[in-house]
Amino acid sequence: MLSTAAALAMLWTMAFSGAGEPVPYETAVARDAAIVEAAATAPGSIDSAETADLSAEQLELMAGDPDWRASARLYHAGGGGATGNDSLGCRPIPMRTVAVDPRVIPRRTKLFIRETVGLRMADGTVHDGYWYASDTGGAIKGAKIDLYTGHGRASMRPAMSLNMKTLTIADAGDFDGCPPAWETASN
Repeated sequence: MLSTAAALAMLWTMAFSGAGEPVPYETAVARDAAIVEAAATAPGSIDSAETADLSAEQLELMAGDPDWRASARLYHAGGGGATGNDSLGCRPIPMRTVAVDPRVIPRRTKLFIRETVGLRMADGTVHDGYWYASDTGGAIKGAKIDLYTGHGRASMRPAMSLNMKTLTIADAGDFDGCPPAWETASN
């Protein structure tokens, strides 16, 4: 499969090669299909095959009415990003911790964010849609959330398609203590 950089290079080449010469319809369709396939296998893309394996709870949360709609931002540790513990005193968990305005979404709420179901992570795993409202922030006012992606700017790559988007969020219950580690978060 093609990496994102390779797909962009191929797109650039296709866009500026053959200066002004007509391209047959079949060729244009084949190029578009190659670009779509490359984008679908890149980190941050949604894997529809993985979303077919949802639990009964996930299917119910996907089908139900959302409890909130919030504009998402991404944040990370290091390099001017977040440092230390979240507002509950816990270590933030990459791709699980969410900073919220507690007047809108209560802290200690287990959230199900539909748009993250099937999100392909950099390590090849697929996100199950569960996040944990365990942080707050001074810039988070009203229907806004910050998704914690990990350490460094590169950690934001898998979730970059969610940045500045309005996400559909369902209340999946409450949690005690700190957000669970990635391996046990959806259990």
